[in-house]
Amino acid sequence: MKLIVGLGNPGREYENTRHNVGFMIIDNYAKNNNITIDKQKFDGLFVKTNIKGIDIILLKPLKYMNLSGEVVKKFVDFYKINIEDILIISDDLDMQLGKIKLKSKGSSGGHNGLKNIENHLNTQEYKRLKIGISNNKNIDTKDYVLSKFNIEDLKIIQTTINNTINILNDFLELPFDTLMSKYNHN
Repeated sequence: MKLIVGLGNPGREYENTRHNVGFMIIDNYAKNNNITIDKQKFDGLFVKTNIKGIDIILLKPLKYMNLSGEVVKKFVDFYKINIEDILIISDDLDMQLGKIKLKSKGSSGGHNGLKNIENHLNTQEYKRLKIGISNNKNIDTKDYVLSKFNIEDLKIIQTTINNTINILNDFLELPFDTLMSKYNHN
C-alpha cells in the first residue's frame, strides 16, 4: 500500500494559496484518474483506490499545516504503511516557482508541515515531492505562503501540477532513485 499525501490547509479561504499546492496536486491527480476523494477519517480527506494494480491512499490532512504529522501518523498506523511507501507533496519557498524536486530523505528545511511529520513518524527518511513557490523577502513568510497565486504564477503552477501526474504514476512503479534521476533537473 502506497500513501501519497498532499499538504495544505483546510478551508475555502486557503484554496489556491501557495501553501496548498500539495492539495492542488492531489486533487488534480484524482481528477485525472476519475477518482473522487470523498471519505473522511482521522482528520483526513482521503480515498483508498487502486491505480496500475497498486493499492494507494490519496490523502489531504484536514488539520492545519503544522499539525499534518498527526493525521499522517494515524493513517500509517491504521493501514500499516511502510515508511518507504510514503510520498509527501509540499511547497518549497527556497525553490523557483514551478520547479520540482524529489528527495528520498532530509530535514524539514523549516517547513512546519514537514517538521510535524518528522516528529510524528520519528524519522526524516520519508520521500518528498517538493514544489517551488519562490519567496518574496518583502512580505512576511507566513503572509506570503498563505497568499493566493496571481494569474501569471497560477499558469506556471498549473503546468507544474499537470506535470506531476506522470511523476505520481511513476512513483507507483519505479524505484525512487530512478524516479529522482528521471525528474530532478537543475
